[in-house]
Amino acid sequence: MPLLRGVWGVLSALGKSGADLCADCGTRLCAPFRFVYIPRWFSSTLSSYPKKPMTSYVRFSKEQLAIYKARNPEAKNSELIKKIAEVWRELPESEKKIYEDAYKADWQAYKEELNRIQEQLTPSQKVSLEKEMMQKRLKKKSILKKRELTLLGKPKRPRSAYNIFISECFQGAKNGSSQVRLKSIHESWKNLSSAEKQVYIQLAEDDKARYYSEIKSWEEQMVEVGREDLLRRKVKPQSKSTEEY
Repeated sequence: MPLLRGVWGVLSALGKSGADLCADCGTRLCAPFRFVYIPRWFSSTLSSYPKKPMTSYVRFSKEQLAIYKARNPEAKNSELIKKIAEVWRELPESEKKIYEDAYKADWQAYKEELNRIQEQLTPSQKVSLEKEMMQKRLKKKSILKKRELTLLGKPKRPRSAYNIFISECFQGAKNGSSQVRLKSIHESWKNLSSAEKQVYIQLAEDDKARYYSEIKSWEEQMVEVGREDLLRRKVKPQSKSTEEY
């Protein structure tokens, strides 16, 4: 529990959770554009877009992290970030203003460069480019969300009997490509007798019991640190009736 609170302290010190880090990338999206054809030149145009400037805190932490890392080469980055966050909170407003002014200047330059590039695009090009940008935002948001859940120690979901069998056999299958090996393993699974499959079915049941035990404990910890948004149930924590997604 102390370790979990320490990790959460780092996230709180940063001012955002992993899920929020991409919130300012653009408007909220209702659905991803999964099957949209994007011409190659759009990717090159997007890559030429200027990067968003670092916020005042990120600029400060990046500068300080190099200094702290040089002084404490054996220390973990998470520990150093926590110390830097504490220094930032205690920093006089006059010193914070230096970083805030630098951010405002960079942001103004960023917007001007962005407008210059967009003015050169046709309406249809703007639409197609926006679709590609949406795809990238969604992908980034998904990655950040997974990283946050990993950092917070969310238990891994239970595996099915078939997945356990694949994992076990894949380690020993060394010949051929991954696709060939998976096809061979799939055929082996189909040829297993009911008794042989029962072994993996029982392993899957055990893994499911492990998961529900761990996820219950983990969700209780999330309630303690104020992250009810990560729970599987959209009900009050004290309620006995739960509604799974």
